[in-house]
Amino acid sequence: MGNDKNIKSDHRNSDGKGQWPDEPTNGNWKGRGEGRKGNGKINGDGRKGNGKTNGRANGDKVRAPITPYGAISRVISTTVYTTYEKKLVQEIKRYPVPRHIAIIMDGNRRFAEKIGLSRAEGHERGKDKVNDVLDWSMDVGVEVVTVFALSNENFSRSDEEVDELMDLFEAAFMEAGDDKKVHKNRIRIKAIGNLEMLPDRVKNAIRYAEDRTRDYSNYYYNVAVSYGGRQEIIQAIRKIALAFRDGELKEEDVNEDLVSSFLYTAELPDPDLILRTSGEERISNFLLWQLAYSELYFSDVYWPEFRKIDFLRAIRSYQKRKRKYGV
Repeated sequence: MGNDKNIKSDHRNSDGKGQWPDEPTNGNWKGRGEGRKGNGKINGDGRKGNGKTNGRANGDKVRAPITPYGAISRVISTTVYTTYEKKLVQEIKRYPVPRHIAIIMDGNRRFAEKIGLSRAEGHERGKDKVNDVLDWSMDVGVEVVTVFALSNENFSRSDEEVDELMDLFEAAFMEAGDDKKVHKNRIRIKAIGNLEMLPDRVKNAIRYAEDRTRDYSNYYYNVAVSYGGRQEIIQAIRKIALAFRDGELKEEDVNEDLVSSFLYTAELPDPDLILRTSGEERISNFLLWQLAYSELYFSDVYWPEFRKIDFLRAIRSYQKRKRKYGV
C-alpha cells in the first residue's frame, strides 16, 4: 500500500501551503473588495478615499464594514472540511488502523506565544486537545493512546512553569476520574514514568483516576509524566538484576519479552505509530524500547492547533506504508 518511509506532514499551520492534491486548503479565503485602498469614494468596501467620504474628513481611515463574503467563505470552508473529514474517516475504516498510537505533544508554548496567550494558557489548550484526540481515536477504532506529557528534563524549567504544569496535571487526572465519557467508553487511565518525582497532590490525583478506571478494558489512555525512555530501560535492568540475585530468573530466561515485561507498558502492545507535532523531527527519549518497529509521522502544526484532519492524515499515511520488521 505504499513505501515504508517516514513521511513528514505537509500541513503548514493553516496558511494553505503544501496541501496534498486531493485536500482542501485551510480556508483562508478573502472576500473581494475587503481592505482595498483607492482614490475614490467610500463605497462600503473599506477603501480609503481622497474625495467625498460620506461625512468623514477627507483622508480619514474608515473601518471596513463586515461584508457577507467572509461569512460565506467560512461557511464554505467549514462545509468542505466536514465533508472531507467524513470521506477520510470512511476511507480509513476500510483498512487496518494502528492499534496503539503514541503522541509527542509538542508546541504548547510556541502556540501561546504566536497568538498572544500566556504560557499557562498554551498548556491549558494542549490539555483540551487531548480530549479531542481521544474522541477521534475511538471514532476510527484506535484502542490505545499514549501521550508524552512531561519528560524528566522538563523539571529543569522555571519553578513557576513546573508549578503551572503540576496544577494542570492534578486537575486533568481528577477530571478524568470523574469524566462521564471515560466511564461510558470504559477507558482505562494509567500514568507511566518515575511518579516519585511528582508532588503528592499530583500522585493522589493519578491514583484517583487509575483506581476509578482500573477494571476497564475497552480503551487505554496512558500519560507519560516524569518520563524518560532511557531511565525506563535502566529501571527494568535493575529489576531484572534483582530477580537474578533472588534466584527468580536464569540466564536462559532473558529475551525481548522478558525485558518488555519489566517496562511501564508491560501490559500494552508496542506503538504502531509515533506521531509528533510542531515540526520537530526527533524522538526525545520517548518509548525507546517500544518504538523499535513503530512507524513515525511528523506534523508541522503546534499541538493545540492539531485538527481531526491532521490526525486522519497521519493514519492514512500509516495505512499507505508497507510495514517491515527489519532493514
